Amino acid sequence: MPDHSYWVYIVASGPCGWLYVGVTNDLIRRIGEHKHGQIDGYSRERGTDRLVWYEPHRYIDQAILREKRIKRWLRPWKFALVEESNPHWTDLYSDLIATPGRPVPPMTPPPTSVTFPP
Repeated sequence: MPDHSYWVYIVASGPCGWLYVGVTNDLIRRIGEHKHGQIDGYSRERGTDRLVWYEPHRYIDQAILREKRIKRWLRPWKFALVEESNPHWTDLYSDLIATPGRPVPPMTPPPTSVTFPP
């Protein structure tokens, strides 16, 4: 049985701007679609094309559950999640495509531990 990777991610229009939370099985392709305006609706209308946070999951059901939970969070909680590992809201997409053929690198571990709601 192949080992699949699924990703929960957050794209933003800018620091503390509009946010979009999504799930995918191909993070590089999906963020490329955001960047080229190929995602209809909310994401294209708000210009959320900057990858600011992502998290790997082995199983799709776990990834979908995590996505749905994060979507229910208040904006300050989402901001804290991003800033825990990406305090400057840097676009992480260039790091993903820098080395073609390599698996998506994990995000750097956060400097402190912040407790988030379930």
